[in-house]
Amino acid sequence: MAWPLKLIDGFFKRREIALSHDQRGALDLWLRLPAADVQGLHERMRYVVVDVETSGLNMKRDRLISIGAIAVINSQIDFNDAFQIVLRQEQASTRENILIHGIGGGAQTGGVEPVEALLSFLNYIGNSPLIAYHAVFDQHMIDKAMKAYLGTSLGRTWIDLAWVLPEFFPYITGAKVPLDEWLHYFGIENIVRHNAVSDAYATAKLLQVAIAAGRQKGVENAAGFMRIEKTRRWMCEGS
Repeated sequence: MAWPLKLIDGFFKRREIALSHDQRGALDLWLRLPAADVQGLHERMRYVVVDVETSGLNMKRDRLISIGAIAVINSQIDFNDAFQIVLRQEQASTRENILIHGIGGGAQTGGVEPVEALLSFLNYIGNSPLIAYHAVFDQHMIDKAMKAYLGTSLGRTWIDLAWVLPEFFPYITGAKVPLDEWLHYFGIENIVRHNAVSDAYATAKLLQVAIAAGRQKGVENAAGFMRIEKTRRWMCEGS
């Protein structure tokens, strides 16, 4: 019965990823970065707000197409510290999908090689805490691509504003509220909806709202946001 165990062992081993010497070095350098200091005040932090575009909403079947991100430094959006990239696709997504995010077939098949695209993203984010709205989807799709092309997952601190904002604005309740509802409530314009970097910018504006509201309640750092998210998730799952 030794051979089935050997097969099982091989199945669960991390697949070998063919990276060049420089690519492996860049990945290892990023993996050695220290964890972000989530106890630091918002005014001293660099947050990276992330959004993705994909071939669909099925996290198991669909693929990561584009990543957009923008930094919020010292509570201010830094337009010079932004990131956007399209990962090269073997096959373009459906016409219906393209109509949603506007990334055409030629742009998809002519995108950046996934390994290089993902390494560029890692170099951009460094060890900054990552912010998203409904972060589970963004995190899963990025992790899925990283495991496929880099052999590792992101493993960084994520903060989901969908759970944090209702703590400060309880009259809009629940983490399932669409992003557009929050944007409408605060009068935040989303320049190009379903464009990754534009959605990241709109979410960054919400982060600024959360920082200002949190400051009034003594929530002055990423750790405070993380405690809120953890508590609200526990309350929701336990109810």
